[in-house]
Amino acid sequence: MTRNEALNFVRANVRNNNLIKHMLAAEAIMRALAKRLGEDEEEWGLTGLLHDIDIELIGDNFAEHGRRGADLAAEEGVSPEVCHAIMCHNWTNEVPCVTLLDKALICTDPLTGLITAGALIRPDRKLEGLTVESLLKRFGEKRFAAGAIREQIASCKDIGLSLEEFIGIGLDAMKGIAGDLGL
Repeated sequence: MTRNEALNFVRANVRNNNLIKHMLAAEAIMRALAKRLGEDEEEWGLTGLLHDIDIELIGDNFAEHGRRGADLAAEEGVSPEVCHAIMCHNWTNEVPCVTLLDKALICTDPLTGLITAGALIRPDRKLEGLTVESLLKRFGEKRFAAGAIREQIASCKDIGLSLEEFIGIGLDAMKGIAGDLGL
């Protein structure tokens, strides 16, 4: 599956524009991580872009999240490695995260929310002036971006990155697509 095919697949299955922006942000961060770690940027980008493909299809059955997404991705010819990462990124599935790709998606998923929240509290509501330092300061505030699970973000250590370095990579990646994100 090419990136363009994946984006068309996302747009055919996801109506919520904010969810699409989250998936685009995850794609950008995953690509940046792949570059930093010497991994396949296309494969990692597809993983980020497709990881929540099933959210609107599963309804209230969150236990299906990830499993259904992996099945959909497999039907479209996506690699088993990408499908496994999609499946295990929902911790409630209790599918072990084994590969670097799996572990990268786990910490990337909530980072997009932390960074987006950081931009939205700025007077200009933009990523441009947002800094790693300000995000690190907010990281300890449990009520700030409450849905961004800090333990998952901090699991960046499992891919060999400090929290500061990981947030910096994610922030730079999202700044690179700020126009697509409306930030």
